Amino acid sequence: MKRLSFIAILVLFALAAHAQELKFAPVDASPADIVYYPLNAAKVKDGAAPLIKVIYSRPSKKGREIFGVLEQFDKVWRVGANESTEIRFYKRAAIGGKSIKAGTYSLFAIPSQDKWTLIINKQTDRWGAFTYNQSQDVLRIEVPVKKLDKPVQVLSITFTSQPAGADMVLAWDRSMIALPIAIK
Repeated sequence: MKRLSFIAILVLFALAAHAQELKFAPVDASPADIVYYPLNAAKVKDGAAPLIKVIYSRPSKKGREIFGVLEQFDKVWRVGANESTEIRFYKRAAIGGKSIKAGTYSLFAIPSQDKWTLIINKQTDRWGAFTYNQSQDVLRIEVPVKKLDKPVQVLSITFTSQPAGADMVLAWDRSMIALPIAIK
């Protein structure tokens, strides 16, 4: 009996010691966020399903100049921080007249001073734009940049309803773009 008690105590100490070794990652400086279209699609209780979902990390301005400095003009950017931003279409969609099958894609951009080239790409689960592969692009579309009077401190994405679908609106620092998306 003494031997069984001794073994049980050893097992408990071993488990406690193992639990103390466990280390969790610190909170990320650019936390992940999700936005749906329609905006309340994930919260409704009537069975309505979302049409679009965007998962992205939200970097902060932190007093920095963003476009043209931190995110260089005319270079591929992952639209956010950390892993590449993902956009999921639950139904067939159209952007710039080009049809996109339902599915999950990554979202990249090439910011310029007056326009951005937005890119929908087949690659997902990538870190940043380091392994971006242009041959995997589903589409590229140019959208104009609207200059904002007041800076947006944290990268933000939302949707505004339109008759044929929605505009995906992205803003950070003093730049804002809108991508028209038609839902089929």
